[in-house]
Amino acid sequence: MSHRRNRYALWAAFAVLLGMGLTYAFWPRPVLVDVARVRKGTMQVTIEEDGEARIHDVYVVSAPVASDMARIEIEVGDEVRAGETKIAALRPINPAFLDRRSEAERKATVDAAQAAVDLASAEVERAEAELEFAEADLARARSLKVGDSISARALQRSEIEVKTRSAARAAANATLEVKRSELAAARASLIAPGSAEGGVRQSCCIELTAPVSGKVLRVMRQSEGVVAAGDPLVEIGNSDDLEVVADLLSTDAVQVREGAPVMIIGWGEAQIFAGRVRRVEPYGFTKVSALGIEEQRVNVLIDFDDKAAALSRLGHGFRVEVQIETWRGENVLQAPLSALFRDGETWAVFVIENRHARLRKIEAGHRNTKSTEILVGLEAGDMLILYPSDTIEEGSYAAPRVPLPKSPAAPSTPQPQASHALGDATNAIAIDDSR
Repeated sequence: MSHRRNRYALWAAFAVLLGMGLTYAFWPRPVLVDVARVRKGTMQVTIEEDGEARIHDVYVVSAPVASDMARIEIEVGDEVRAGETKIAALRPINPAFLDRRSEAERKATVDAAQAAVDLASAEVERAEAELEFAEADLARARSLKVGDSISARALQRSEIEVKTRSAARAAANATLEVKRSELAAARASLIAPGSAEGGVRQSCCIELTAPVSGKVLRVMRQSEGVVAAGDPLVEIGNSDDLEVVADLLSTDAVQVREGAPVMIIGWGEAQIFAGRVRRVEPYGFTKVSALGIEEQRVNVLIDFDDKAAALSRLGHGFRVEVQIETWRGENVLQAPLSALFRDGETWAVFVIENRHARLRKIEAGHRNTKSTEILVGLEAGDMLILYPSDTIEEGSYAAPRVPLPKSPAAPSTPQPQASHALGDATNAIAIDDSR
């Protein structure tokens, strides 16, 4: 009997252990999920885009005429004063080289001009000889008139002849001067570059001064050399006129209003500069994105609230990021954007109630990159499942790995990057698919 009793006890213990094992194996287990609570607090909706700090008015000093420019001595960052600081010195350009045919043609022109001068000189000598003869004839006529040997008419004719010959000599002298000038012009066309006549180092003829007071932003041409008319030499700007320009998609730009607050970030340090939208330009332009897509863009101009602080760190052409506020609400009921999904034509979430997932359809309002405004369907403190997978369905046994407080945490002070604020911390939990 004792042996039989021990055997029954052993089988009973084995049955109990087997039952406990089967119960443990088939006992339903919750799906561990990431969770967060619905909360109330300040919410901002912003438009984020890359921007560029720039000086509003940039003046380009260019060469007024084609000239030989001396080396520019000023450097980028130097202070200049309007009408006082010399920017560049310009001299006349040396003559160009002549090819063989052009040189032969111009030499022939010089020879022709020399022959014309010789011809004009001969004409002057002839005119002087005729004038001398006319003057001698007039002297004889006057002596004969004393004895009434000639008539008054003959004397008058001699006087007119002298005047005519005198005018002819003056005309011949003028013609000679013209021919000599033509000869000089023909010889000047043969001046070679670098010759003494060309004036390799002529005195400065034009000095360009700064048009405004400010700083040198860029020197486009510093070395000595020939510049064409209109070539840009130096850019000058007043650094006190620093602003930010951001090109937004036209669909985003229509949501921006003048005076909207702006946060300027991403310029290299954690410091945030505050600003205001000064103008949304009324002109859109086409820009090709990095993916090759044509986009309609609109420039938005932004002023710094504390320009002195920005000037100490930023300069012309510096890259920044801007967050332009388009909407702001206080005491807004909001949920993490990652908890929402589409259920037909409406938005929905999974709410954990009594350790079970319950599908809840909601009506969403404004949204930013992290949160969504909840209009209908949820209350503050509801526990939502984040990133719901296909393992979650209505009635699923689910629970967070670390339980959240039963009451919603008090809303914290909104961070400067409000569109990045999530609100309640989430639990980083791996999902266990076993049940």
